[in-house]
Amino acid sequence: MTEDDARERILSAAEELYYRKGYAAVGMDELRSAAGVSLRRLYSLFPAKTDIVAAVLARKHSQWEAGLSGAVADAGDDPRTRLLAVYGYLENWFCADDFRGCAFINAFGELGGTNSEVAAIVRAHKASFQQYMAELVAATGAPGALAAQLSILAEGAQSTAAISADPDAAVHARRAAEVLIDAAVPHP
Repeated sequence: MTEDDARERILSAAEELYYRKGYAAVGMDELRSAAGVSLRRLYSLFPAKTDIVAAVLARKHSQWEAGLSGAVADAGDDPRTRLLAVYGYLENWFCADDFRGCAFINAFGELGGTNSEVAAIVRAHKASFQQYMAELVAATGAPGALAAQLSILAEGAQSTAAISADPDAAVHARRAAEVLIDAAVPHP
């Protein structure tokens, strides 16, 4: 097995285990076993658990950005429709059988208070989402403050859907977003 193959196996196993069981609950031995690599190989590629968590979160960030931007692009050219596509993306995600909330919120909740590196990664991911929302809002001509409001709706929907196991949180967030957008977007 090549180094790249071993790395991929470790990260795939870690991503699945961390998302299903939690970051703190998964030990290196369990991860080694799930990935099918030796403990020596695991530690040679990832000297510390934080290294694996960081790599998993980097993968999740890329997946999130690709999925979200794809959903927005598929929504067409209308700025309002593109902005509301964010909530359609959330609804589809919340309906997935394996949905267990936002991996970043989960990581911050488990590790953010004691691991500054994980906290920084989570903050950077959330700032990236807020920046993306700001770009979508700017295209509507609405004031920039709307981006923070719509981001909070999306973040709240993620937490609510995870806790309640109810994908309708995205529908409610979308309806609230529609009200905010309609109030903020200048009408000709």
